[in-house]
This record gives sequence, structure tokens and C-alpha cells, in this order.
Amino acid sequence: MLLTFVISYWVISVAIGLWAARRVKNATDYAVAGRSLPLVVVTATVFATWFGSETVLGIPATFLREGLGGVIADPFGSSICLILVGIFFAKPLYRMRLLTIGDYYRDRYGRSVEALTTICIVISYLGWVAAQISALGLVFNVVSNGAMSHSMGMIVGAATVLIYTFWGGMWAVAITDFLQMIIIVLGMLYIGWDVSQMAGGVSVVVNHAWDAGKITNFWPDWNLAAVLGFIAAAVTMMLGSIPQQDVFQRIASAKDENTAAKASVLGGVIYFFFAFIPMFLAYAATIIDPNLVARLIEGDKQAQHILPSMILTHAPLFAQVMFFGALLSAIKSCASATLLAPSVTFTENILKPAYGHLGDRQLLRLMRIVVLCFTVLVTIFALNSDLSIYKMVENAYKVSLVSAFVPLVFGLYWKHANRLGALAAIILGLSTWIWLEVLAPDATCPPQLAGLLAALVGMVVVSLASSAIRPNSHHAHSK
Repeated sequence: MLLTFVISYWVISVAIGLWAARRVKNATDYAVAGRSLPLVVVTATVFATWFGSETVLGIPATFLREGLGGVIADPFGSSICLILVGIFFAKPLYRMRLLTIGDYYRDRYGRSVEALTTICIVISYLGWVAAQISALGLVFNVVSNGAMSHSMGMIVGAATVLIYTFWGGMWAVAITDFLQMIIIVLGMLYIGWDVSQMAGGVSVVVNHAWDAGKITNFWPDWNLAAVLGFIAAAVTMMLGSIPQQDVFQRIASAKDENTAAKASVLGGVIYFFFAFIPMFLAYAATIIDPNLVARLIEGDKQAQHILPSMILTHAPLFAQVMFFGALLSAIKSCASATLLAPSVTFTENILKPAYGHLGDRQLLRLMRIVVLCFTVLVTIFALNSDLSIYKMVENAYKVSLVSAFVPLVFGLYWKHANRLGALAAIILGLSTWIWLEVLAPDATCPPQLAGLLAALVGMVVVSLASSAIRPNSHHAHSK
């Protein structure tokens, strides 16, 4: 019965995505849904994109091992990211009427910065998309009772998500995200209530977690290494997620700038509160079936099975249907968005300039080809990755943090930022981060934090120095 439901739900959701694809007439429709989406749909797609496999499977496993302090990156950092986007970035970026985030770097700093930041942003998506594909494999493996292997589940899941993303672009993503947000919300609320009853009530679970120190250990130990590690974990997703195409697409898809700003803030707030439900479920599992948790908690990948295994073992069929419906919705919405975003920006900001003049139909066709190629690439990456879902997502944003964040912020809010300063920020940020990741990954100052600081220094020093030498050297689009 559960497997029948999963297959039926999967087929229906793909059909809805293909139905939405009828709205795609040109590249703007494909990339940003014609800039026409209302507040409720944009909010839903912001929430559904971020409520992915790491939220349901990765965060709870990390919380059980490390407590609240272990999940500072997500949901704390990621929620604050969306709120910051709504307050500081949505309106100025929306007014520019751009197709991709890479277009911003081109208009503000020139072609070289556009190419470098776009490549970094595209690379950063490998881990995030791979996490969703890995989670699809896990779900199919679990609900089929092992009849479908984890690897085969990844391939099947990636292929089916590709179908409607390939044809429907942002329109298909937006419509399916809206429906999937409803399923996620209803499913999480119901399963939270059902599991709390099995564990003896909400207060029993919360008090148990409090007494075990899982809630009270949020702040780091007061030594330099621990504090810097805590800050680095927070800013990796809080700031590294801001210069991302999926965030920009949701801003640009809104019908106006106020809708873009409100939807980002609302999506971040809703995400923050709902992200605690899977953590609650996972801790309830330690009360309901402590032996199951003890058996799976040791390994990163094994710990991701705690919630699905507990639901299959102890919950009635309807609760299983609600849980796996919510889980599949979360993964599908995130996977489709993260397949589309890097493909669109790579086409627009790398391939299109290389090809010269492209007509709109040619650009749309090229975007679809890149979606196909990127899906194959990340599926291969996911099949060969040993990282947990949580780590794949967290590590993804280190690249954009050290390369793309500083040029974006300073380009919007500092009139002296120029092309040379942006190039210095990218080169110093990336080289510092990579050098430390290779030679001193466990240094007192985490590599990505050192890379961010190097990028800041490079932007300020080189922009000011070059402006002093050549007063008119800063870009004409400086604010």
C-alpha cells in the first residue's frame, strides 16, 4: 500500500509539472516564470526549495548527535539568509530586471567577474543537488523494502525530476512547489502530532531533550577555536546562500518588488519553524525506540535512516503515507529548483556569450540541454559521494561564500567597489580557502571564514588603491 501510494504520488506530481510546462513560451518563462508570480506562490516556492532532504533527514541526525549547536548552519543560518535577502537584496535586484544572478556581476563589474562568479556558483550546486538525489535513493530503497537499491533509487529519482524540470523550467517548479508546500505542511503537522502521542506528548519529548542537553548546548565553548568554528558554520549558509541563482530566481519570478521582498522573509520564517518538526520527530524516536536509534546513530549515512525506519516500524499506514508524502514533496521541490538554477545561469552567463548572438528559441533549447547534462553530472557525483546529506549541503555554500558574496554586497552598497576589487576578492577568497582546506583544514580559523575575510580585504584594499591611482577606474554602474 505504501509503495503504491509513493508510485501514484510520483506519477501525478510529474504530470502536474508537465501540465505547467505549457506556460513556457520563451527563455524568460523558463528561467523566471515570466516575472508574474503572486505572493502566495513565491512564498511557497521559497519555502519548498529550502525544505529539502537535509531538513527532514540530515538536520535531525545532526541534532541527535550534536544538539542544537550542531545545526547552527541549518535551520538557523539558512532562515536568516532568506530574511536578509528579503530585507536587503530583493528590491534592488528585482529593479534591475535581470535573468540570472550572473547578469548582476556582468553589469556591475564586467565580463571577467561574471564568468568567475558564475562558475563558482554552478560548482556550489553540486553538493546541494547531490544531497537531494541521494535522499531520493534512500526513500525508494526504504519504501520498497530493499527491492530497489539506493543507487537505482537515485537514478530513477533524478530521471523523473528531470522530466518536468527539463520541459517546464521555473513554471513547473513554481506550480509543483506550491502544491508540495501544502503536502509538506499538512504531512509534518500530522506526523508530529501522531509521533508525539506515541512518545507521551510534546512536553515529554521536549523535557527529555532538555535534560539530555540537546537544547541547552546551543552556544559554543568559550575558546577561540570553538567560537570561530561556530561563526564559520553560521555564516556558511547565512551568507553563502545569498548569491545563489535559486534565491535570485524566486525574487525575479515575483510580480513586483514588494512581493519579492515579502515572500523571501515569509518563506524564511515559515521554514525556520517547520524545520524543528523533523528534529522533534527524531528525538521522539529516542523515546519510542531507543535501540533503533542506538543502532543507526553512529554513522553519518546510517543516521539518515532513523526517521524513515522509525515511521515504518511504529507508525500506522496513514501516518506513513503522510510522512513519506511530505518527505517526497520536500525532496522533489528542492531537487527541481537546484537542477534548474545552475543550468540557467551557466547557459546565460557562460554559454550564451561564447556562442555570440542567440535567438530566444535557441537560448531556451540550450537551457534545456544544460539541465539534462547537469542532471547526469550531479547524479554521477551523488553515486560516488561518501558525505552525509547534511554535510553535502553545508559544504556546497563554502564556494559561493568565499567568491561571490563580497562582490555582491559591496557592489550594491559601496560606491567605490570596482572590477579590480571584485577580482581581488574572488581570487584571494578562493585561494585562501582552498589553500587552508588542503594544508590546514582543522586550523583555529576555519578555511571558509579565512577565505571570507581575505575576500573582504581584497575588495576594500584593491578597490581603494585602484581608485586612488585611476580615479575613474570604478565601474560606471557603481551605486
